[in-house]
Amino acid sequence: MLIRRFLPLLIFIGLFVAFMVGLTLNPREIPSARIGKPVPDFSLPPLEGDGVGLSTADMTDGDNIIIVNFFASWCGPCRLEHPSLMKLAKLDGVKLYGISYKDKPENSLSFLKTLGNPYVRVGMDLKGRNAIDWGVTGTPETFVVKNGIIRYQHIGPIYDVQVGELFLPLVKKLRQEGPS
Repeated sequence: MLIRRFLPLLIFIGLFVAFMVGLTLNPREIPSARIGKPVPDFSLPPLEGDGVGLSTADMTDGDNIIIVNFFASWCGPCRLEHPSLMKLAKLDGVKLYGISYKDKPENSLSFLKTLGNPYVRVGMDLKGRNAIDWGVTGTPETFVVKNGIIRYQHIGPIYDVQVGELFLPLVKKLRQEGPS
């Protein structure tokens, strides 16, 4: 009978503790099931009039760390992160690839012509199927790949501070590891 009397209070305390723990977590640090696994098998067409598309074969490069960025012209945060991507593209030993997510090719082309194109290659994921295989939760989202293995996933826009504090050290660390 005593337990029955205090059961609502115990449930409230349990929910309160769970809520408080949840508030301490960083929403950008979502554990990815893809970390440490090969990139998904894919082959995407290029942006119209933009040459070669993007595929799984492009994700293995013994000399470079690959950074894959999912973006869209309709994505406001993608515009915010674009200057930081321009800086990432200039890093030695890095190849930056773009995947246009659920966007019209002409809009993606206009977006890149207006803001500058930091990407070595851009693939078109018109229906978003490729993004599902990668585990993308929304745009922008960025993956760091070494020799075909996903090593890091960044959710949300990349800002200059993250280029210096997160991406530069990560690229340096991965390059020092040597071939894997």
